[in-house]
Amino acid sequence: MDTQSAFTLVNPQNNTLAFKVYAFDDDRYFEATTNYNYYSMLLVAEGSGSLVADVTQYKFSANSLICFAIYQPFSIKSDGVFKGILINFHPDFFCLHKHRNEVSCNGVMFNNIYDSPVLKLGGAEMQTLINIAHEIMAEMRDVKLAQYELLISYLKIFLINASRIKINQLQLEEANARKEPAMVNELKEAIETQFKKLHRSSDYADLLHASAKVLNRVSKNYFNKTLSSLIAERIIIEAKRELYLTPKSVKLIAYELGFSDEFYFSRFFKSKVAVSPQLFRDTVGFDKADA
Repeated sequence: MDTQSAFTLVNPQNNTLAFKVYAFDDDRYFEATTNYNYYSMLLVAEGSGSLVADVTQYKFSANSLICFAIYQPFSIKSDGVFKGILINFHPDFFCLHKHRNEVSCNGVMFNNIYDSPVLKLGGAEMQTLINIAHEIMAEMRDVKLAQYELLISYLKIFLINASRIKINQLQLEEANARKEPAMVNELKEAIETQFKKLHRSSDYADLLHASAKVLNRVSKNYFNKTLSSLIAERIIIEAKRELYLTPKSVKLIAYELGFSDEFYFSRFFKSKVAVSPQLFRDTVGFDKADA
Protein backbone atom coordinates (compact mmCIF):
# COMPACT_ATOMS: atom_id res chain seq x y z
CA MET A 1 0.00 0.00 0.00
CA ASP A 2 0.96 3.63 -0.39
CA THR A 3 3.15 5.18 2.29
CA GLN A 4 0.62 8.00 2.67
CA SER A 5 -2.72 6.32 3.30
CA ALA A 6 -5.20 9.10 2.53
CA PHE A 7 -5.51 11.72 -0.20
CA THR A 8 -8.44 14.13 -0.03
CA LEU A 9 -9.88 16.97 -2.09
CA VAL A 10 -12.26 19.37 -0.36
CA ASN A 11 -14.94 21.45 -2.03
CA PRO A 12 -13.76 25.04 -1.36
CA GLN A 13 -17.32 26.39 -1.52
CA ASN A 14 -18.63 24.45 1.48
CA ASN A 15 -15.50 22.80 2.92
CA THR A 16 -16.93 19.27 2.53
CA LEU A 17 -15.37 16.18 0.99
CA ALA A 18 -15.32 16.13 -2.81
CA PHE A 19 -12.98 13.22 -3.58
CA LYS A 20 -10.90 10.87 -1.44
CA VAL A 21 -8.66 7.86 -1.94
CA TYR A 22 -7.65 5.92 1.16
CA ALA A 23 -5.44 2.84 1.54
CA PHE A 24 -6.76 0.79 4.48
CA ASP A 25 -5.17 -2.15 6.31
CA ASP A 26 -7.94 -3.13 8.75
CA ASP A 27 -11.72 -2.79 9.16
CA ARG A 28 -11.78 -0.13 11.90
CA TYR A 29 -12.98 2.53 9.45
CA PHE A 30 -15.97 0.39 8.44
CA GLU A 31 -17.11 -1.43 11.61
CA ALA A 32 -19.75 1.10 12.70
CA THR A 33 -22.78 1.53 10.43
CA THR A 34 -22.28 4.63 8.34
CA ASN A 35 -24.17 6.36 5.54
CA TYR A 36 -22.20 9.03 3.76
CA ASN A 37 -23.44 11.77 1.43
CA TYR A 38 -21.07 10.49 -1.25
CA TYR A 39 -20.41 7.30 -3.21
CA SER A 40 -18.03 4.69 -1.78
CA MET A 41 -16.04 2.02 -3.64
CA LEU A 42 -13.80 -0.48 -1.85
CA LEU A 43 -11.19 -2.52 -3.66
CA VAL A 44 -10.49 -5.46 -1.35
CA ALA A 45 -6.98 -6.74 -2.10
CA GLU A 46 -6.68 -9.06 0.89
CA GLY A 47 -9.16 -10.53 3.35
CA SER A 48 -12.69 -11.84 3.60
CA GLY A 49 -15.72 -11.26 5.79
CA SER A 50 -19.26 -9.97 5.72
CA LEU A 51 -20.99 -6.65 5.19
CA VAL A 52 -24.45 -5.25 5.80
CA ALA A 53 -25.86 -2.89 3.16
CA ASP A 54 -29.18 -1.36 4.17
CA VAL A 55 -30.46 -4.36 6.17
CA THR A 56 -29.11 -7.17 4.00
CA GLN A 57 -25.99 -9.21 4.74
CA TYR A 58 -23.48 -10.29 2.08
CA LYS A 59 -20.16 -12.16 2.05
CA PHE A 60 -17.00 -10.94 0.36
CA SER A 61 -13.48 -12.21 -0.27
CA ALA A 62 -10.18 -10.93 -1.67
CA ASN A 63 -10.15 -9.50 -5.20
CA SER A 64 -13.55 -7.83 -4.84
CA LEU A 65 -15.01 -4.41 -5.55
CA ILE A 66 -17.76 -3.30 -3.16
CA CYS A 67 -19.91 -0.28 -4.07
CA PHE A 68 -22.28 1.79 -1.94
CA ALA A 69 -24.56 4.59 -3.12
CA ILE A 70 -25.12 8.00 -1.53
CA TYR A 71 -26.57 7.68 1.99
CA GLN A 72 -26.69 3.89 1.77
CA PRO A 73 -26.13 2.55 5.30
CA PHE A 74 -23.37 -0.05 5.45
CA SER A 75 -20.91 -1.71 7.80
CA ILE A 76 -18.11 -4.23 7.22
CA LYS A 77 -16.60 -6.89 9.45
CA SER A 78 -13.54 -8.77 8.24
CA ASP A 79 -12.50 -12.24 9.32
CA GLY A 80 -8.94 -11.06 9.93
CA VAL A 81 -6.61 -9.43 7.44
CA PHE A 82 -8.36 -6.66 5.50
CA LYS A 83 -6.39 -4.53 3.05
CA GLY A 84 -7.37 -2.47 0.05
CA ILE A 85 -8.24 0.95 -1.31
CA LEU A 86 -11.34 3.07 -0.66
CA ILE A 87 -12.51 5.69 -3.17
CA ASN A 88 -15.15 8.27 -2.19
CA PHE A 89 -16.65 10.91 -4.45
CA HIS A 90 -19.44 13.42 -3.95
CA PRO A 91 -21.94 14.02 -6.80
CA ASP A 92 -20.79 17.65 -6.92
CA PHE A 93 -17.36 16.29 -7.94
CA PHE A 94 -18.72 13.76 -10.42
CA CYS A 95 -22.43 13.32 -11.12
CA LEU A 96 -23.32 9.80 -12.26
CA HIS A 97 -26.69 10.96 -13.59
CA LYS A 98 -25.19 13.72 -15.70
CA HIS A 99 -22.48 11.42 -17.10
CA ARG A 100 -24.64 8.32 -17.43
CA ASN A 101 -24.01 8.04 -21.18
CA GLU A 102 -20.26 8.00 -20.57
CA VAL A 103 -19.89 5.60 -17.65
CA SER A 104 -23.25 3.76 -17.50
CA CYS A 105 -22.69 2.66 -13.90
CA ASN A 106 -25.75 3.97 -12.07
CA GLY A 107 -28.07 0.99 -11.81
CA VAL A 108 -25.09 -1.28 -12.50
CA MET A 109 -22.46 -0.51 -9.87
CA PHE A 110 -24.80 1.58 -7.69
CA ASN A 111 -28.53 1.48 -6.90
CA ASN A 112 -29.03 -2.06 -8.18
CA ILE A 113 -31.47 -3.42 -5.64
CA TYR A 114 -31.65 -6.87 -7.24
CA ASP A 115 -27.95 -7.67 -7.04
CA SER A 116 -25.17 -7.83 -4.45
CA PRO A 117 -22.97 -4.75 -3.95
CA VAL A 118 -19.99 -7.14 -4.10
CA LEU A 119 -18.35 -7.64 -7.49
CA LYS A 120 -15.89 -10.55 -7.62
CA LEU A 121 -12.86 -9.73 -9.79
CA GLY A 122 -10.38 -11.85 -11.68
CA GLY A 123 -6.70 -11.29 -11.03
CA ALA A 124 -6.15 -9.17 -14.15
CA GLU A 125 -9.35 -7.18 -13.50
CA MET A 126 -8.26 -6.45 -9.94
CA GLN A 127 -4.82 -5.34 -11.08
CA THR A 128 -6.33 -2.98 -13.66
CA LEU A 129 -8.43 -1.22 -11.02
CA ILE A 130 -5.56 -1.16 -8.50
CA ASN A 131 -3.31 0.47 -11.10
CA ILE A 132 -5.89 3.19 -11.79
CA ALA A 133 -6.26 3.84 -8.04
CA HIS A 134 -2.47 4.17 -7.73
CA GLU A 135 -2.46 6.66 -10.62
CA ILE A 136 -5.08 8.69 -8.75
CA MET A 137 -2.94 8.64 -5.59
CA ALA A 138 0.13 9.73 -7.51
CA GLU A 139 -1.80 12.63 -9.07
CA MET A 140 -3.14 13.76 -5.68
CA ARG A 141 0.26 14.04 -3.99
CA ASP A 142 0.71 17.63 -5.12
CA VAL A 143 -1.47 20.34 -6.64
CA LYS A 144 -0.76 20.48 -10.36
CA LEU A 145 -2.08 22.15 -13.49
CA ALA A 146 -5.52 20.78 -14.49
CA GLN A 147 -5.46 18.31 -11.60
CA TYR A 148 -9.25 18.36 -11.21
CA GLU A 149 -9.79 17.48 -14.88
CA LEU A 150 -7.24 14.66 -14.78
CA LEU A 151 -8.75 13.18 -11.60
CA ILE A 152 -12.18 13.23 -13.23
CA SER A 153 -10.69 11.36 -16.18
CA TYR A 154 -9.10 8.74 -13.92
CA LEU A 155 -12.38 8.29 -12.03
CA LYS A 156 -14.25 7.84 -15.33
CA ILE A 157 -11.71 5.22 -16.45
CA PHE A 158 -12.12 3.39 -13.15
CA LEU A 159 -15.93 3.45 -13.36
CA ILE A 160 -15.99 2.40 -17.01
CA ASN A 161 -13.70 -0.57 -16.36
CA ALA A 162 -15.71 -1.63 -13.30
CA SER A 163 -19.00 -1.27 -15.21
CA ARG A 164 -17.72 -3.38 -18.09
CA ILE A 165 -16.75 -6.15 -15.69
CA LYS A 166 -20.12 -6.01 -13.94
CA ILE A 167 -22.10 -5.88 -17.20
CA ASN A 168 -20.25 -8.93 -18.50
CA GLN A 169 -21.09 -10.80 -15.31
CA LEU A 170 -24.73 -9.66 -15.45
CA GLN A 171 -25.02 -10.93 -19.02
CA LEU A 172 -23.84 -14.35 -17.90
CA GLU A 173 -26.32 -14.24 -15.03
CA GLU A 174 -29.12 -13.30 -17.42
CA ALA A 175 -28.32 -16.37 -19.51
CA ASN A 176 -28.69 -18.49 -16.39
CA ALA A 177 -31.82 -16.56 -15.40
CA ARG A 178 -33.72 -18.24 -18.19
CA LYS A 179 -33.64 -21.33 -16.00
CA GLU A 180 -35.10 -19.46 -13.04
CA PRO A 181 -38.82 -19.59 -12.23
CA ALA A 182 -40.87 -17.14 -14.31
CA MET A 183 -42.07 -15.62 -11.03
CA VAL A 184 -38.62 -14.07 -10.40
CA ASN A 185 -38.68 -11.92 -13.54
CA GLU A 186 -42.39 -11.24 -13.16
CA LEU A 187 -41.78 -9.88 -9.68
CA LYS A 188 -38.91 -7.64 -10.86
CA GLU A 189 -41.02 -6.30 -13.72
CA ALA A 190 -43.98 -5.70 -11.41
CA ILE A 191 -41.87 -3.72 -8.94
CA GLU A 192 -40.22 -1.65 -11.69
CA THR A 193 -43.55 -0.70 -13.25
CA GLN A 194 -45.73 -0.40 -10.14
CA PHE A 195 -43.55 0.77 -7.23
CA LYS A 196 -44.99 4.30 -7.37
CA LYS A 197 -48.51 2.93 -6.86
CA LEU A 198 -48.10 -0.35 -4.99
CA HIS A 199 -46.19 -0.25 -1.69
CA ARG A 200 -47.33 -3.40 0.12
CA SER A 201 -46.37 -7.02 -0.38
CA SER A 202 -50.05 -7.93 -0.55
CA ASP A 203 -50.48 -5.54 -3.50
CA TYR A 204 -47.99 -7.57 -5.54
CA ALA A 205 -49.54 -10.81 -4.39
CA ASP A 206 -52.86 -9.65 -5.81
CA LEU A 207 -51.22 -8.39 -9.01
CA LEU A 208 -49.31 -11.61 -9.69
CA HIS A 209 -52.03 -13.95 -8.39
CA ALA A 210 -49.70 -15.47 -5.83
CA SER A 211 -49.63 -15.50 -2.06
CA ALA A 212 -47.52 -12.93 -0.23
CA LYS A 213 -45.72 -15.83 1.44
CA VAL A 214 -44.66 -17.28 -1.92
CA LEU A 215 -43.47 -13.90 -3.23
CA ASN A 216 -41.53 -13.24 -0.05
CA ARG A 217 -39.81 -16.61 -0.41
CA VAL A 218 -38.91 -15.79 -4.02
CA SER A 219 -37.51 -12.44 -2.95
CA LYS A 220 -35.42 -13.99 -0.16
CA ASN A 221 -34.12 -16.81 -2.35
CA TYR A 222 -33.16 -14.74 -5.39
CA PHE A 223 -32.53 -11.23 -4.05
CA ASN A 224 -31.52 -11.97 -0.45
CA LYS A 225 -34.15 -9.51 0.79
CA THR A 226 -37.68 -9.57 2.06
CA LEU A 227 -40.24 -8.38 -0.46
CA SER A 228 -41.12 -5.36 1.68
CA SER A 229 -37.42 -4.36 1.80
CA LEU A 230 -37.12 -4.74 -1.97
CA ILE A 231 -40.14 -2.50 -2.58
CA ALA A 232 -38.93 0.10 -0.07
CA GLU A 233 -35.45 0.24 -1.60
CA ARG A 234 -36.91 0.82 -5.06
CA ILE A 235 -39.02 3.72 -3.75
CA ILE A 236 -36.01 5.24 -1.96
CA ILE A 237 -33.82 5.10 -5.07
CA GLU A 238 -36.43 7.03 -7.03
CA ALA A 239 -36.94 9.50 -4.19
CA LYS A 240 -33.18 10.20 -4.05
CA ARG A 241 -33.07 10.70 -7.81
CA GLU A 242 -35.97 13.17 -7.72
CA LEU A 243 -34.51 15.08 -4.78
CA TYR A 244 -31.17 15.49 -6.55
CA LEU A 245 -32.19 16.00 -10.16
CA THR A 246 -35.36 18.07 -9.89
CA PRO A 247 -36.53 21.22 -8.12
CA LYS A 248 -39.78 19.50 -7.12
CA SER A 249 -40.99 20.06 -3.58
CA VAL A 250 -40.83 17.18 -1.12
CA LYS A 251 -44.62 17.25 -1.06
CA LEU A 252 -44.85 16.77 -4.84
CA ILE A 253 -42.24 14.00 -4.83
CA ALA A 254 -44.16 12.24 -2.08
CA TYR A 255 -47.40 12.51 -4.07
CA GLU A 256 -45.79 11.20 -7.27
CA LEU A 257 -44.39 8.23 -5.35
CA GLY A 258 -47.83 7.30 -4.08
CA PHE A 259 -47.79 8.92 -0.63
CA SER A 260 -50.84 10.99 0.22
CA ASP A 261 -49.15 12.38 3.35
CA GLU A 262 -45.90 14.35 2.92
CA PHE A 263 -44.98 13.83 6.56
CA TYR A 264 -45.48 10.07 6.37
CA PHE A 265 -43.21 10.02 3.30
CA SER A 266 -40.57 12.03 5.17
CA ARG A 267 -40.68 9.60 8.10
CA PHE A 268 -40.48 6.65 5.69
CA PHE A 269 -37.50 8.22 3.89
CA LYS A 270 -35.67 9.01 7.14
CA SER A 271 -36.25 5.49 8.48
CA LYS A 272 -34.44 4.07 5.43
CA VAL A 273 -31.79 6.72 4.76
CA ALA A 274 -31.25 8.10 8.30
CA VAL A 275 -31.69 11.70 7.13
CA SER A 276 -34.77 13.66 6.08
CA PRO A 277 -35.53 14.33 2.39
CA GLN A 278 -34.65 18.00 2.84
CA LEU A 279 -31.33 17.24 4.55
CA PHE A 280 -30.53 14.77 1.78
CA ARG A 281 -31.09 17.51 -0.79
CA ASP A 282 -29.11 20.05 1.25
CA THR A 283 -26.06 17.81 1.76
CA VAL A 284 -25.98 15.98 -1.57
CA GLY A 285 -26.70 19.12 -3.52
CA PHE A 286 -29.29 19.95 -6.12
CA ASP A 287 -28.26 19.60 -9.76
CA LYS A 288 -30.10 22.28 -11.69
CA ALA A 289 -28.80 21.06 -15.04
CA ASP A 290 -30.98 18.91 -17.19
CA ALA A 291 -30.34 15.21 -16.59
